[in-house]
Amino acid sequence: MTGQTFQIVTLVVTVGAVAFALAVGLWAFRLTSGARGAQVIWRRRLAELEDKIARADSVFGAHPGLVLVWDQPPLDENDASWGAPRIFGSSVALASLLRFAEASDGPNPAGILMEGLADYEARSAGGEETTLRRRFHDLSQKGQPFSLTILGPSGRFLEVDGRAAGTQLVVWLSDATIRGLEESGARGRIEEARRLVSKDPLAFLDMLGRAPVPAWRMNAGGRIEWANQAYVTAVEGGTIDATLDRQTLLDTAMTELAARATAAGAPVDEMRVVVVDGARRGLRFLVFPVSGGAAGFALDVTDGEEAKAALARFRRAHDDTLNHMAEAVVVFDRSKRLNFHNKAFSNLFKLDDAWLNDRPGHAQFLDRMREKRLLPEQADFGAWKSEELARYDAPPNEETPDELWPLPDGRTLRIARQRHPLGGLMMIFEDKTDELALRARYNTLINVQRATLDKLHEAVAVFGANGRLQLNNSAFEDLWGFEADELDGQPDFDAVSETCAALFTDDRVWTDIKARVTDPSPQARKQVTGEMRRSDGRVLTYLTRPLPDGATLICWDDVTDSRRIEEALRERAEALETSERIKTEFVEHVSYQLRTPLTTIGGYADMLAQGFAGELSDRQKEPMSAIQSAAAHLAKLIDDILDVAAIDAGQLELELGDVDLGEVAREAAELVAARADHHAIKLDVAIEDGLGLLRADRNRLKQVSMNLLSNAIRHVATGGAVTIGARRNGEDLTLWVKDDGEGIAPEKQASVFDRFSRGERGGAGLGLSLVKEIAELHGGWVELQSEPRQGTLVSCHLPIEPRSSAVPPELDFASRPATRLAGDRARVE
Repeated sequence: MTGQTFQIVTLVVTVGAVAFALAVGLWAFRLTSGARGAQVIWRRRLAELEDKIARADSVFGAHPGLVLVWDQPPLDENDASWGAPRIFGSSVALASLLRFAEASDGPNPAGILMEGLADYEARSAGGEETTLRRRFHDLSQKGQPFSLTILGPSGRFLEVDGRAAGTQLVVWLSDATIRGLEESGARGRIEEARRLVSKDPLAFLDMLGRAPVPAWRMNAGGRIEWANQAYVTAVEGGTIDATLDRQTLLDTAMTELAARATAAGAPVDEMRVVVVDGARRGLRFLVFPVSGGAAGFALDVTDGEEAKAALARFRRAHDDTLNHMAEAVVVFDRSKRLNFHNKAFSNLFKLDDAWLNDRPGHAQFLDRMREKRLLPEQADFGAWKSEELARYDAPPNEETPDELWPLPDGRTLRIARQRHPLGGLMMIFEDKTDELALRARYNTLINVQRATLDKLHEAVAVFGANGRLQLNNSAFEDLWGFEADELDGQPDFDAVSETCAALFTDDRVWTDIKARVTDPSPQARKQVTGEMRRSDGRVLTYLTRPLPDGATLICWDDVTDSRRIEEALRERAEALETSERIKTEFVEHVSYQLRTPLTTIGGYADMLAQGFAGELSDRQKEPMSAIQSAAAHLAKLIDDILDVAAIDAGQLELELGDVDLGEVAREAAELVAARADHHAIKLDVAIEDGLGLLRADRNRLKQVSMNLLSNAIRHVATGGAVTIGARRNGEDLTLWVKDDGEGIAPEKQASVFDRFSRGERGGAGLGLSLVKEIAELHGGWVELQSEPRQGTLVSCHLPIEPRSSAVPPELDFASRPATRLAGDRARVE
């Protein structure tokens, strides 16, 4: 510090002391208002102090600078004002310094002056580039003194010193140019930089003016002082002068970026989206502090940002794709730290997600996997681990073969390693446990199939889609006469068929079979069967079946013996058919031939019984009655035989109509009532109310009722009971006859309804057989319930609408649509 500066400090201290003494004196003067002598003393001292102050003002007026004094620090972390310091010095120095800072006058000239000087380029005594704003902030917050040289416009220099004086802050400002002082070391270094530019200023300015990126310079007040042609073109300003006059900004944030750069004393780098030439462009604003303000460049990084965005999207899509893979994937970057893992990896190894998100190193990852027993057991884990980590140093094009890791928990993993395109190593894990187990089961199954095929009687050969024999059994070799070694090496179909053609020479069959084997079209790959008659007399059937894997199975079966048996059975069937036809014709012929004499016998017997040849005696009436009964029974037997023959020939058709089943039962009961009375048998009729009608052949149902009643009466002892009835069961009607006779043994019940089966009930054996067949012609069925000595119940179940081939189509209501059924029935009625 110079001697003059020391004097100024002394004067300031003296002035403070004088002010304090004056205050004390005034206070004493008040207390001693009555002491006139004291007043004289204080007046003399006051005059002395005023003289000193005047002399101090003269000294400050002669000082070529200013002294600013703050009673307390004006700045904090969030306050950018300069406060209102006291100013000591001449008004000429204040005006000069305001011009130096290019600042105007105002109510707070000290704050305006400090704000104007705050961001000019400055150097400390040690040659460090800095600004007044940063140094004053350090002084007010940390009490750090400073000495700066500020380079102003027009080559003027300003020296600034700042110190803390107790609780006060003092800043000395002096214009070194006015003082005529020699340039200090700091000033020399600043001037050296200026000389570098001054050697060829036009080239320097021309370089910035022709720069392909917008460039500009702003002062501390935020006004644009200079811009290059690229800036003018970007803002469509026309000319540089017009752009500066209108202060056209490339982006509204430019002023704020400049303020941030000057306040921080460091460059500000920020991305902004700006409309240039009608298109949205991404510009990177680089703003840095310069002497008196800030300067900046705007770099067009649209293509780079789009490339970054595309790369980011690609990486996200890549990660999403890996996350959807069934295989577990983990990626380590160049620094051998975990960079990515998919969901399948987490599910496969069950590692802690928080630990994985901390991006452990590859070595740490292997250690953790070993702790969890998720690595194959290694005799020398350290050497194996070193070998794994050495893969990062392998050449990028070196192929790493896949490995199988048998884990201690019984699983088997396939691991594939490859160098990642972005650097590092990618590892893919696939759980092959189930696949290996299935492969073992498949091999076992193949062996079982081979053994099974060898046990088959049929000859089996399997040809692949390429036409080569893949599998065959020993029966195939025996059937076509192959030696075992002839089929080794998977011979093709032509070689196999050539050997087989010695026994079967039809080339068309072999060509067709080959097409089934080698043609992949859906029309060709169909199951085909055929027959081969070989030259040795053997008959073979063959079958070609396409398999799911594209292969074709061909099977041959030797049916020579079966064909012989079929021929024998066919001849026997034809003989039986001929015999049955002859029997039927004989029955019909005999029946018709018997009917004529039987009719004559019955007629004459009726005539004699009625007295045509004279009145019969009582002794003659009994034989005549027996003749009539035998004739009637024989006539009925002939009718039954004819009905059976008609049913067998399929010539019996039902004459359908609406039938009251209860009425049919009553008529049948009336016809056999005399016979029942003759044998002292009680005959009852039990008809359910609301029975309704059914479509049926009335005469045939009456025949069924008569056969059932006759059969029951014949097998009921004297004094017994027979009951005929009818009831409804849902959509069916049931005609039933019950007796309390001798019953039928269980072993005989199955043959009761067979033709000519007498069983234990006697008779010709056609009555119950006709009952069953007539019921079936109506689409119904017959049920028998009987126990020895407990009686018998025969039930004939009949549908309301008949359903059988015996129903004429024009009368088959059951086969017609429901909408026509009601109308047809109404017309019949």
